[in-house]
Order: sequence, then structure tokens, then C-alpha cells
Amino acid sequence: MSSHQITEHDIAPAIGAALRGIDLAGDLSAPVVQTIKDRLRDRLVVCMRGQKLSDPALLAFSRRLGELDPPGPNPYGAPFLPETPEINVISNIIENGKPIGNLGAGEAVWHADMTYVDVPPQAAVLYALEIPPEGGATYFANMCAAYDALPAALKSAIAGKLAVHDASRNSAGMLRKGYEPVSDPRKTVGATHPLSWRHPATGRTCLYLGRRTNSYVVGMPLEESEALLDELWSRATRPEFVMKHEWRVGDVLIWNNLCTMHRRDPFADSARRILHRTQIRGDVAVR
Repeated sequence: MSSHQITEHDIAPAIGAALRGIDLAGDLSAPVVQTIKDRLRDRLVVCMRGQKLSDPALLAFSRRLGELDPPGPNPYGAPFLPETPEINVISNIIENGKPIGNLGAGEAVWHADMTYVDVPPQAAVLYALEIPPEGGATYFANMCAAYDALPAALKSAIAGKLAVHDASRNSAGMLRKGYEPVSDPRKTVGATHPLSWRHPATGRTCLYLGRRTNSYVVGMPLEESEALLDELWSRATRPEFVMKHEWRVGDVLIWNNLCTMHRRDPFADSARRILHRTQIRGDVAVR
């Protein structure tokens, strides 16, 4: 397929591109893959609908974007798909008394993925196999746009400051296996990253917040850390920086994990939702 057959439109003013005319299960040419990468760099989220992917096809396409990173720690222990451990299953379904996937049916709060490691994944790919009739929408926020809109005094206040990113809980609030609950953010266990950083590939400066729970700004009194983080979070996900994605079966969504945050609406426990997810290994440290 040649790149001239691809059409696109912006999903929201600040973030997101929808591409049409690409069959991800097919033999993608280098120019088509580059088009996807370019839109991901410029618009931070790329949506391609109507895809039909086996797990091997999902893995093959994901590897065209970069080296695969294994999923984060599974709160239930073993991988959900032992034959393809690079794929994480996002689902609320219980079979034979055990979850077949992660994150359940509840709300997933604003976060970026695996920021509690020193080199977080640079991108993620999510493919929809079963979708509930309502609920479960995913939202993405542009952290470069959020930084650009900060008052100069706030940009100055966060320059050079580092925050600890909690490793103990996932984005649904579940305590990960092997971790103890954190009650004092100053005792948070996880990687340390700057509150703002410049992405070398784009040259843009972004907020880098990870998730709010148990976050702590290194070296600050706890009350001052809490106040500064509350101020940043109140600004980071304003509507003008955000897009909403209403899922359909066959959707593939790719996002830049270093320059965005995302969250998910809850949906009915009785509804079925299955998505398969890969992630692309980070190639730069956030510093």
C-alpha cells in the first residue's frame, strides 16, 4: 500500500490523528510505517479503525515501531498469555474464578505507563477485541501543550525539580504483588524523574507527572510538595489538552507514553471488554 492512499484527520485540536487506508495485518511498506511514526511524533496519539489482527500480527506490527518491552508486573502473578508474554490483556472478564486480564471494569485514573522505572516505555499499542455497549472510553492529554500553557512563574518553580513515581499500585489502584501500601509519600518506592523535561526527538518540553497517588517532589516539605503537585495536576488535564476515544471492535490506538497521560471511564461489571496491548521499549531516559 502506498502512502498516498492514506487519509487522516485530527481527533481534537491539541492531540490525536485518525488514519484511514492502512491494513495493519498486511505487508506494510516502510513509507507507511514511517507515516504512522510521523503522526505519532506530531500528534502523540494515532487511531486506526477496522483492523483484524491475530496476536502474531499485533506483535509483528508493534515490532515495526520499535523493540518490544514486556508488560509491567501483573498483580495476579503469571502472564495472561503465556505463549505471547509480550502481550498484556486488558479485561474485566472472570473465567473459572480467575481474571483473564488486567484493570477490571472500574475507572482508571490519569497516568502515564510505568513511569516508576528509570526508562519508561516510549509508546503503547492497544487493540480492541470486545467492547462494552457503553462506558470504557479512554482520554488522552497532551503534556507538551499543558506545559506550554503554564504561567512563567510555575515553569520556573518546577525547573530542576524531581518527583518520585510510585511503583506500588497500578492505574486501577490495585496494590502490586510484593509491595507494601504507602501512607507517607516521602517513603514512596519508585523511579525519580523531573517534573518537566525536553523530548530530544521533538524538541518540545513536557510535563512529566506519572500519576498523582503517592507522588512526592524530592527535597520539599510534604505540604509544599502536595501543594505544587495539586497545582500542576489541576492544569495538566484541562479540556483543551484532551481527546476522547470511544472504542469500537477492531480499533488500534497507539500513543506516545512520554508526552501524554491517559485515563479510562468505568463500565458495567456485567459487560465484556477485551483489549490486547503491547508496548515499545523506551530509548531515552526522562531527564
